[in-house]
Formats: sequence, C-alpha cells, structure tokens
Amino acid sequence: MFTWCGILFLLGIAAFLDTIFNYGNIFRQINSVMFMLISLGLLIRTTIKMKAKRIEKTEQKIASLEMELHDMQSQKDKQPAEY
Repeated sequence: MFTWCGILFLLGIAAFLDTIFNYGNIFRQINSVMFMLISLGLLIRTTIKMKAKRIEKTEQKIASLEMELHDMQSQKDKQPAEY
C-alpha cells in the first residue's frame, strides 16, 4: 500500500511539473491514465483487504464460539447426573 501511495505521490509531482513547464499533451494523457489505473488498483486492493478482514473476524468469532461450546460441553459432562 505504501508503494502505491508513493507512486501516486510521484505522479502528482510529475503532474504539477507538467502544469508549470508545459511538457506536452502526450505526458498529460499518460499521466491521467496512470492516475486512473493506480487508483483503480488501490480501490480493488482495499476492497479485497476489507473482505479478507471481515472473513478473518468471522473465523475468529467462530473459533471462540467453538471453544466456548467445548468448555460448556466439558462442564456438562463433569456434572453428576441429577435424578
């Protein structure tokens, strides 16, 4: 993620220099396409990470609930039968 942000920052500096020194139309088109593609990559990566985090939290919750269930079952087995 840090790398993507660094690339976007460098492209921003290049865009700023382009407006000051007027490098030409080709650079502007390439720069805008690069911004668009990198932003799309960041968006996709962020959504994938959010999904992975949600799945990980769900798996942790399931694991804790399974441990709690196991503890309850072991406590139930230890108690003497009531008549």
